[in-house]
Amino acid sequence: MKIKTDEITAVIKQEIEQFSSQLEISDVGQVVEVGDGIARVYGLSKSMAGELLEFESEGGTVTGQVMNLETDTVGVALFGDATRVREGDTVRGTGRLLEVPVGPELLGRVVDPLGNPLDGGPAITTKQRGKVDIVAPGISKRQPVKEPLQFGIKAVDSMIPVGRGQRELVIGDRKTGKTAVCLDCIINQKKYWGTEDAVVCIYVAVGQKDSTVAGVVETLRKAGALEYTIIVCAGASASAPMQYIAPYAGCAMGEYFMWQGKEGKTPKHVLCVYDDLSKQAVAYRELSLLLRRPPGREAYPGDVFYLHSRLLERATKLSKENGGGSLTALPIIETQEGDVSAYIPTNVISITDGQIYLQPELFAAGVRPAINVGISVSRVGGNAQIKAMKEVAGSLRLDLAAFRELEAFAQLGTELDPASQRQLDRGARMVELLKQGQYTPFDVIDQCIGIFCASKGFLDDVARDQVRRYEDELLEHFRGPQRALRDELVAAKSFKGLEDKFMAAMKAFKQAWRPDAAKKA
Repeated sequence: MKIKTDEITAVIKQEIEQFSSQLEISDVGQVVEVGDGIARVYGLSKSMAGELLEFESEGGTVTGQVMNLETDTVGVALFGDATRVREGDTVRGTGRLLEVPVGPELLGRVVDPLGNPLDGGPAITTKQRGKVDIVAPGISKRQPVKEPLQFGIKAVDSMIPVGRGQRELVIGDRKTGKTAVCLDCIINQKKYWGTEDAVVCIYVAVGQKDSTVAGVVETLRKAGALEYTIIVCAGASASAPMQYIAPYAGCAMGEYFMWQGKEGKTPKHVLCVYDDLSKQAVAYRELSLLLRRPPGREAYPGDVFYLHSRLLERATKLSKENGGGSLTALPIIETQEGDVSAYIPTNVISITDGQIYLQPELFAAGVRPAINVGISVSRVGGNAQIKAMKEVAGSLRLDLAAFRELEAFAQLGTELDPASQRQLDRGARMVELLKQGQYTPFDVIDQCIGIFCASKGFLDDVARDQVRRYEDELLEHFRGPQRALRDELVAAKSFKGLEDKFMAAMKAFKQAWRPDAAKKA
């Protein structure tokens, strides 16, 4: 029998081609140790730092991220239900980095750092995914911060202005109103929603009690702010790896909107509140110590500064060529007994563009928000203010500084000359003027009118307990009979050429105004 070698060769070639197309090559390892949200995996010689791994456990697939690359093993942080992973389980490398769902579908939802819903609503399906950890945009892709982000808080917008694209630290002891200041800012963005200046807000809760996060959700829902807000929650019961990635996940969700401007879409402005980064640093310390990384100062790992700097550097105001979008970061840091010189607070102070310092003594004395305007600072300053605010706010800070100095003398029982007494009286009324109820943000024009009134001395002879009422009625007057004058200020955004008109209107109001007799008595 004659064998046709060409035919046999053709058949063998065909079989080889089919075999190679069906062959799947994957990097596979095995779990040798697991516990506390950490796994040590043998094998995976080709895995990369930060690579996403899949653990094939009995209850389904669990994801993890490569944190340590050692001689024989890799240290992995586990996301999701880490209790399902057992020793001996198979682990596969994916060749991908950690990603989270991004897009408008997340607005109004409460999600975990991996994008899974926590609010009992339907599953979230988005068209796009964003990388959790990226390199921040370079200098050439940015422009200076000069567009105001209005907080609606008089003390902040007048003396510690924050611009879109800035990183402003909110720092203070426990229970001094840090979260409330940030929620006020979120609520104040409601007036811009639906316009070109719309701001998408992202609130990241790290290590908070679930009841506290539920309270925040309810506050935002009542204020009508939930429709433009995403809440990312890695609560106190969440594992250390989940708390560690939560701020990065929130930032990735925000960056999707920031880059919308490049495609000519809105909204392109984002506000990220990280509440709080102290707890993220603690989670990262736990993670690092479990991975046997060497401890440094206060047992934190050596790269804990990099942990926060690579997150906060992603806050930026993009250049016009890149759409002009912005991402503003409000990191919160909790201090112990006012110790701002501790390791984590000093790290974050040196990364950010200023800080809002909330003082327990002021809070206890009834000054709410309890902002210490002497220690608080904004390194963007007047660039992030409208002209009208710049014109009235300069004297406000000086008046308050002089008041604080004179107050110390007055407490010693020192007799003051009439000029100093007047300065003391004016400063006391300025403090009253800057007090504000929780979740009641003020329009920036109303703030300007109130501060103008105080700086021109119209409040000097008003009783301290009547200042709030006087301000409320004055603002009502400018929304009613003097609405036309207020509209002129809204259009001009400056008191230039309007100062005399405002002085005359305020004099007329002052003559007609009568204090509350019951309160005065």
